Amino acid sequence: MHHIRNFCIIAHIDHGKSTLADRLLEFTKTVSERKGNQLLDDMDLERERGITIKSHAVQMEYKYNDQMYILNLIDTPGHVDFSYEVSRSIAACEGALLVVDCTKSVQAQTISNLSLALKKNLVIIPILNKIDLSDSISEKVMEEIMELVQCKKEDIIPVSAKNGLGISNILEKIITCIPYPKGDPEAPLQAIIFDSLYNPFTGVEAFFRVKNGSIRKGQKLRFMSTKKVYYAYEIGILKLKRVSKNRINTGDVGYVVSGIKNTYEVKVGDTITDANNPSIQAIEKFEEVKPMVFASIYPVDSDKYEELHSSMEKLHLNDSALSFSSESSPALGFGFHCGFLGLLHMEVVKDRLEREYGISVILTIPNVSYKVHMKNDQVILVNNPSDFPEMEKFKKVEEPYVLVSIFTKDVYIGSIISLCIGKRGIMIENQNYLTSERIKITFEMPLSEIVFDFYDKLKTISRGYASFDYSFIGYRNSDLKKITVLINHKKIESLSLLVHKNKASFLAKKICQELAVLIPKHQFSIPIQVSISGKIIARETIKALRKNVTDKCYGGDVSRKRKLIEKQKKGKKKMRKIGKVEIPSSAFMTFLKVKN
Repeated sequence: MHHIRNFCIIAHIDHGKSTLADRLLEFTKTVSERKGNQLLDDMDLERERGITIKSHAVQMEYKYNDQMYILNLIDTPGHVDFSYEVSRSIAACEGALLVVDCTKSVQAQTISNLSLALKKNLVIIPILNKIDLSDSISEKVMEEIMELVQCKKEDIIPVSAKNGLGISNILEKIITCIPYPKGDPEAPLQAIIFDSLYNPFTGVEAFFRVKNGSIRKGQKLRFMSTKKVYYAYEIGILKLKRVSKNRINTGDVGYVVSGIKNTYEVKVGDTITDANNPSIQAIEKFEEVKPMVFASIYPVDSDKYEELHSSMEKLHLNDSALSFSSESSPALGFGFHCGFLGLLHMEVVKDRLEREYGISVILTIPNVSYKVHMKNDQVILVNNPSDFPEMEKFKKVEEPYVLVSIFTKDVYIGSIISLCIGKRGIMIENQNYLTSERIKITFEMPLSEIVFDFYDKLKTISRGYASFDYSFIGYRNSDLKKITVLINHKKIESLSLLVHKNKASFLAKKICQELAVLIPKHQFSIPIQVSISGKIIARETIKALRKNVTDKCYGGDVSRKRKLIEKQKKGKKKMRKIGKVEIPSSAFMTFLKVKN
């Protein structure tokens, strides 16, 4: 146990975490030679987007002063939407490498992830990355790091993860500065599950960190939250490929295969103990994650509902931040109402369902959760606009607000303030200059205003130099209106929206115009109406496809043609009453962009 070090890498997105992890693996000879970039990012999505989505654990061995040390590394995501992954990784470690890009300096997520690590009393090793680049501003960035971490200049390790410069210094610091894990090897087994995944051949595989005792192959294990008992058919350590072991001791990280087929029987944050000599107390669980963005997912092919349900359960096992419940829609059939941590998280879930499980899905318009205070003093939480009550039934509505911290260059400050004010933001303090050119501004903003296009617009107006982070601060009173879409006089709840009254009229007219283009023509005319709080304020009509029924009727009395046209009119009138408007999935996908 004295020769084990558990640490994670935390940083802002694109500051070189995954590249640094690659060099550590090569330097410790965990991999024999360079096998490519982003070795721990094993998803196609991670490689394509150039970001880390899932935490990845890997064990390395390194000889220092003639003593072999076991180094358990957990690589973490950098995007704000995956901060829950970071918090779980931090809980399994005693130290953290704080990586800062010397060409971009300290960013919003750098500070956010650092605060998570400091709350858990982790030892912080500051690292200045990309020192070999010509546009490096190392001296300025070092000053920022020194102020941020309260360290000396010589404590900061300058490295180039791409070229392998300074990697030996990092490994030395890990061994000498990060404490070994604390625990009692003689106590009853206590191991916390920090991640899991579903394998179609072996069932659920749980990744754990042993706090007390040890775990042996063939041991009878109890999962404390579910009280279920299973045998440890296989245990092992996490290298690039899993290595089977007979025993995993206190302080180490590993995996267990118990033949569990039901995904609900393994929960992230649960404690594993010995069934015959159980621990009395469970390890403190991770903080419950709260979804911030809600949307519905439906299969494009309605026959794939059961397959989608099974896939959602397996995905939830690997991504515990995802929450879902069954729902149905007259237009889209059966599906699931899901909670996500942010818009990127939502896109990643959709892509993973399509790539990993082969199911094409439709996403409805994202929304956030609102508190509605009813006239009978009941308070209900509305996650879906279709559940929003009528105006005469409630007293007030509250929407979630977040504290937004933005880091940028001072030349873009005017445009960014205008953007935030346009999104109903309230500046809560004066600008704080970190350096002569870099500035931090803080706003309180409604969450609904930032989950859609705020990040893209912020990057555009700052030419990519701005970064932001947000944290939930509570619910506040808001004047919201419900926009309802009626197609052929039938409400389409999956297209409902809750928006602030200032934007309601403009958005309703825009939606009406867009839908008139998106929905294809039918054999009958289709009225599209958009109402705000029950009052219709916009209408468009899609004209019917008209067949020329008199085309082959030539010669003779004109009344013959009139009879055919009148007969067609009656048919169209009947068709409008009983006809069903088919809304293509492409219309729903395009409609997502209308709200922006």
